[in-house]
Amino acid sequence: MKSVTITPSKLNGSVTVPPSKSLSHRAVICAALAGGVSEISNIGASDDIDVTIEAMSMLGAVIKRDGDRLIIDGGGTLKTDGPLTLDCGESGSTLRFLIPVSLHCGDPVTFVGRGRLPNRPLDTFFPIFNRAGVPYECGGGGTLPLTVGRGDVSGMIEIEGSISSQFISGLLMALPLYPSKSEIRVTTPLESRGYVDMTIDVMRKFGIEVYNNNYHTFKVPGGQKYKPADYTVEGDFSQAAFFLAAGALGSFVVCKGLNPDSLQGDKAIVDIIKNMGGSIVAEQDGIAALPSQLRGCVIDAAQTPDLVPVAAVLGALAEGETVINNAARLRLKESDRLSAVAEQLNALGATVLEKNDGLIIEGIGKLGGGTTNGCNDHRIAMAVAVASTRCDEEIVLNGSDCVRKSYPRFWRDFETLGGKIDEWNVGESL
Repeated sequence: MKSVTITPSKLNGSVTVPPSKSLSHRAVICAALAGGVSEISNIGASDDIDVTIEAMSMLGAVIKRDGDRLIIDGGGTLKTDGPLTLDCGESGSTLRFLIPVSLHCGDPVTFVGRGRLPNRPLDTFFPIFNRAGVPYECGGGGTLPLTVGRGDVSGMIEIEGSISSQFISGLLMALPLYPSKSEIRVTTPLESRGYVDMTIDVMRKFGIEVYNNNYHTFKVPGGQKYKPADYTVEGDFSQAAFFLAAGALGSFVVCKGLNPDSLQGDKAIVDIIKNMGGSIVAEQDGIAALPSQLRGCVIDAAQTPDLVPVAAVLGALAEGETVINNAARLRLKESDRLSAVAEQLNALGATVLEKNDGLIIEGIGKLGGGTTNGCNDHRIAMAVAVASTRCDEEIVLNGSDCVRKSYPRFWRDFETLGGKIDEWNVGESL
């Protein structure tokens, strides 16, 4: 495990943000389900995307990497030759997307994972499997390891909108391959709508139609086939959020590679900064947030839960109170993110209180310093890095290498922008 000592400093310059991890997952899966050769450009590298690539390869796709491109031949996908075990690492997207897809295989598929993934719930799928007579076997408490057999879950599916949108996205990607039409009926208001929008948009680019009735029902015609396509992954707003937040807190970073018309829900970081009194400007080839005197606000995290760690940093350094609501699902992420955010920011001198579904933050002008932990959660580690730009003293961040899950070059980019870090392995002297 690696750690870094961060000496407080402002950031200045430009950075090309990594490709969207959410879009990369979807593009790799859709391309692998297409009966021909597709090219995915600007794919980037991260632990999560690597396990999706490996899983689709195990399911029969032929995938070759050429720099930041993937050449994917999906002609043999789902034509398994005996039982398979797919290791999803710590990626909830890989797991929940591929469980429904694997129902098209002729042989049983077993899903395993690491970190907190084996404890993340899967029981949303089980009533659907039971209705359709799909054979499955899972670990205690309805978690991993999970083995599923071949089955047809097409038809009417009812699902709660308050659960992870990953369940809905996984079903949407699998249902068009059945002969019969399907309809997903969402029984409660749908959270994280932007992620479902992304799924439908990527599917459409690979020849699949889904009809969205105001997020209440999703109608999926049967008998469809994914078609090969060339697809370029746009920059990731959820990663850019950290540098935009640093800008609002006194630095200046131009984030390149972002699509201003993106469907990514995490583009909402722009609105959050504006609602807190910050200014966003468009540069020649990117966007930046200007140093601003921020004020607290109320943030509804139902649609953008991944922004909570960085939004909490903004709240901790804004004037007045910031309240983050509708974020209960964060307790089931790579860490209990509500608890982790509160603990790490409070270690730096912030005043953050947990509530069941969110945080209450009393803003202060400056943070102190101290020892923090990445909690094996990439977004916690990057949030601490942003907080360091408004600290008076050094921060020791243990477990800093967890950023490899989504943004392996984060610390290199942070340093290029003027961040002052000393990286070391735990057990070594500073």
